[in-house]
Amino acid sequence: MNSTGSSRRERVRAATLDEILSVARELLVKEGAAAVTLRAIAREMGMTAPALYRYFPSLEELLAALCAALYHDVSDHLEQARDALPEDDPGTRLSAVCVAFRAWSVGHPAEFGLMFGSPLPDLGTDPQERPAYVAGLRFAGVFGGLFAQLWQRAPFPAPDADEIEPDLRTELERYLAELDLPLPVGAVQVFLSCWIRLYGMVTMEVFGHLNFAFSDVEPMFLAELADLGRRLGVAPS
Repeated sequence: MNSTGSSRRERVRAATLDEILSVARELLVKEGAAAVTLRAIAREMGMTAPALYRYFPSLEELLAALCAALYHDVSDHLEQARDALPEDDPGTRLSAVCVAFRAWSVGHPAEFGLMFGSPLPDLGTDPQERPAYVAGLRFAGVFGGLFAQLWQRAPFPAPDADEIEPDLRTELERYLAELDLPLPVGAVQVFLSCWIRLYGMVTMEVFGHLNFAFSDVEPMFLAELADLGRRLGVAPS
């Protein structure tokens, strides 16, 4: 009986947590980040604000949980695009994942803004214990895993470790340890350089900072993607 009752309570709590995050996302999309407050969510759910604190002690923790859910959402989207293509063609898969990332981002500007347009809340805990951090590693791993496969099939030009400035090498080695990928540190530098370029272009498009030059950003995005592919030895698809 106790086990059954406990299990039922856990299911109810999990369902309530999911509903809270769903309502928070709806408020984010419809009214913007400033509208996502514990009081507003409680009102939408027919709860009192104090009752909501049993699930999330602070708005910062709720936003961190929402970011984690969004990271999983976009990761699902990227993995679906990746898995629709042959496993033995990491270059084509990586291109498809980049296109899928842009499509999700442009289609979800409010969510993108919360995830990538502002710093994640510092909850004063070990980063590896934070749900948003763990979910972010899954997101990074989609790109990183394909990058590692590319490297293993045909290594692309990358600096040797002793060619990298020591302070930068230390940072790259720390990040490589977090990703736990079979890559040399020079390849990690190339990986991050490509990511910065991809992320920068997508961010500028999502926030409308390319409207001065383009009425349609897609051709420029595809040209940039092809250029990145050439850097990695990936033939245009």
